[in-house]
Amino acid sequence: MSTWHALFYPIKAGSEETVKELFRDSGRPDFEVTDADGKVVGKLLATMAFVGKEAAIRVIQVEGPLPLVAAHMSRQPEVREFERQLEEHLAEPRDMVTPEGARAFFQKAGMENVLNRTAPDTAPDTEAAA
Repeated sequence: MSTWHALFYPIKAGSEETVKELFRDSGRPDFEVTDADGKVVGKLLATMAFVGKEAAIRVIQVEGPLPLVAAHMSRQPEVREFERQLEEHLAEPRDMVTPEGARAFFQKAGMENVLNRTAPDTAPDTEAAA
């Protein structure tokens, strides 16, 4: 079963276009989530990014435990580079160098999924059409 998670990034006024480009140009991490020993423990299924006035939100859909997904993401060069480039555009400084600092950022910036509503299947009934 998959879950959705989001991170909120308060960004500096006037940096919205640059942040949009950073998200668009960011590399793709390894979709197989592995633990520190290299064992597959989950999967990255989808990523969305939204940028508005002085705010950005990254939404991910994953399979697997969130702490292991976060640890996997922190080891991905593409993610590390994106976070490095994003740093100068954030309205609030953060510590992504130490595990404690990164954990504090994710606890503060993390957003809880409270609704995921989809339309019912609207595909034609093939038995009725036959």
